[in-house]
Amino acid sequence: MTENLAFGQRRLGASGLEVSALGVGTNRWGARGVPEQEVEATFGVALETGVSFFDTAEVYTGGRSEQLLGRFSRDDGHQAILASKFAPYPTRLAGAQLDRALDATLARMGRDSIDLYYLHFPYSLVGIKPWIDRMADAVGSGRIRAVGVSNCNVAQMRRAKDALGRRGIPLAANQVQYSLLHRKPERNGVLAACRELDVALVAYRPLRGGLLGTSAASAQKTKAVLDALALIADQRGVTPGQVGLNWLLCQDELVIPIPGATKAAHAAQNAGALDWRLDDQELGVLDKASAG
Repeated sequence: MTENLAFGQRRLGASGLEVSALGVGTNRWGARGVPEQEVEATFGVALETGVSFFDTAEVYTGGRSEQLLGRFSRDDGHQAILASKFAPYPTRLAGAQLDRALDATLARMGRDSIDLYYLHFPYSLVGIKPWIDRMADAVGSGRIRAVGVSNCNVAQMRRAKDALGRRGIPLAANQVQYSLLHRKPERNGVLAACRELDVALVAYRPLRGGLLGTSAASAQKTKAVLDALALIADQRGVTPGQVGLNWLLCQDELVIPIPGATKAAHAAQNAGALDWRLDDQELGVLDKASAG
């Protein structure tokens, strides 16, 4: 199906891995009130619609998200690309703690290796380098295929890339918040640095927690964005959320949005952003609205 999409595969930087242009965030998989059967259906529908990149973390629902995602990917015959994250808590000071955390993630997922493993945030008492060095060791041992960082600024990205570069390993991705209502990566240099360093920008909260799919708005800027989304969605016969995701996909080939989904209908709706492309006039309307 992906060969017929306007947006197909995208590179995870220079890692050699390619993923679907859109992913699925799984931070609520396994949460109370989220039926397991519905989450499994969400996984299946995502794959059927050409979305095969799934994002989790050890901290999501106490590891339950990793367990479910691992099981679904084993039971299904498709080739899903899975990403998870290591959290450098203040109580984690030694590299061996990353090894144990990675082993626990792999055990929960029932895998010998993880496709993409992130440093979840850069705030650590020991800095970034010790964790990046340990992740590079895990690449060498075959337990990690690609290394990423999350919530990192430009200087932190460069430190991570330099540390990996000394081992001959590329930095695959930086996962940061990015949407029409949160364009900080454009202003703080992260998007430009991703282009310069050949690093994928994986965009979480691309629909601002569902806000872009609602009509509720208070701030003038938010209302302007929602109005513009609704207008374009109506003209195209799509949803405002699909317009918001399509706008992100149009920003650069290195941008990979990962909207969360806990229902099959949501996964199908998100995938509906992949088979068409906003034109320049529509992009201009959205840019003007989101600029306030």
